[in-house]
Amino acid sequence: MKWGFRGIVIFLFMIPFVPVKAQDSIKYSLELQDVVSLAIEQSSSVKYAQNQNVNYYWRWRNFKTKNRPQLVLSGNLPNFTQSNVGVTQPDGSLEFKQVTNLSNSARLSLNQSIALTGTYISASTSAIRFQDYNKETISFSGSPFSFGFYQPIFAINWLKWQQKTEPLVYDEAQKNFIETIETISLSTVYRFFRYLLVQTNYNLASSNLKNSKDNLKIAQTKKELGTISDNNYSRNELAVLNAQKALNKARMDMRNADFELKSFVGLPQNQNINLQIPLNITLFDINPVKALEEAKENRKEGSEYKRRLIEADRNLISAKRSTGLSATLQGSYGLSNNAETMTGIYEKPERQQTLSLALSIPILDWGQSASSVKLAESQRDLVIYDVEKDQTDFERSVVVQVEQFSLMKDQLVTAKEADKVAANGYQIALKQFQNGEITITDLNIALSERDNAKRDYINSLQTYWEAYYKLRILTLYDFEKNQKIGYVNPLYSEK
Repeated sequence: MKWGFRGIVIFLFMIPFVPVKAQDSIKYSLELQDVVSLAIEQSSSVKYAQNQNVNYYWRWRNFKTKNRPQLVLSGNLPNFTQSNVGVTQPDGSLEFKQVTNLSNSARLSLNQSIALTGTYISASTSAIRFQDYNKETISFSGSPFSFGFYQPIFAINWLKWQQKTEPLVYDEAQKNFIETIETISLSTVYRFFRYLLVQTNYNLASSNLKNSKDNLKIAQTKKELGTISDNNYSRNELAVLNAQKALNKARMDMRNADFELKSFVGLPQNQNINLQIPLNITLFDINPVKALEEAKENRKEGSEYKRRLIEADRNLISAKRSTGLSATLQGSYGLSNNAETMTGIYEKPERQQTLSLALSIPILDWGQSASSVKLAESQRDLVIYDVEKDQTDFERSVVVQVEQFSLMKDQLVTAKEADKVAANGYQIALKQFQNGEITITDLNIALSERDNAKRDYINSLQTYWEAYYKLRILTLYDFEKNQKIGYVNPLYSEK
């Protein structure tokens, strides 16, 4: 009782972050940053975010390999055939003959796609061994060298557009990964303060029950001396019962909050923890211009807006290209030969070449081409409008969050001072009650004011830290350390 409320708070919450013995068990005292770090390191939500990010990483790696030369070895080893095959005779009749042969083929090709023009080129060499068991002959054929190309004309160059969009998709994924981690941190802050408020209620209820029992003992002595009425004595008894009920409820709330917090951050359920009130807060101002600049640079929205506009342009061009003349130019040039030996293929091979141009011209489509283009134009205009609106809303949300954070600082200072005044007021009221200067009703009013002030202070701390982490999410910038926020995915290492 000599310590009072301030002494109780110091004893319960200002324990250093080291294991201490408490009721034959280890109890760990954790600060806010300790809990946030645990959630970032080992929570199931972080593991899911890491695996999701890996998918985009391998998508990016797959895209980059598509633009590199591909060396492919293919063939049939072996290809055996034994069947009756219908052979058309000179008089038009069909005669079935037994065919038994074995062929082996191999082809080595080097393929390359050119994103600038949308061209596919390839160079290859091939050989075939053919053995006829009926005629007991062996022959070879092949192409020592062959070069081919495939060039769509008037069609949209998808490779070129992928070169524009895929880097933005990958950049979005990396920034979204950081944003997801920060969102997990914000969820951890919410659970931390929910636990802290319940823990505070439990400690207040325990203190109130102890004080109520002490007051009842004093009232018992006064009753024996005849200096207290039965009504006031009954109120002291009721205060003890109410304090016991409040403690029982706080104990149940404590179990629920304890389970929720440990499940989220990945702590063992049998580990005893005690959360510290984050009193060491450095209040600082945030420049809204700086916050907006960091948000534009660090958030995924910057890349997302560019990608959406590029995709809208791509879809419009695709609609225009697919409604008119389409053509494909395809050709090849090489050397080929056949011989009775494998080496004979490479002796005086003959030249072979092909060139073809395939055309497709729509004649009558009942306005389908024109409507497709108009639809694509309308969708593009809608995307431009949506991007401009989303960009304006995003910038406004950053500025509003900075303003709210500044207001939270003032509110926190006021709540802290109110908590101090209410705690001192309760100590004064408690001494006055024990000296018989005020009634238990007045004491209960002071008790209620103290408890409410303490809860308001916890809520103000929660609102402050939530506003700060929301600002971190919106900007992906650490304003305390003055540096960009970044996390490394341990599931892969980028080279």
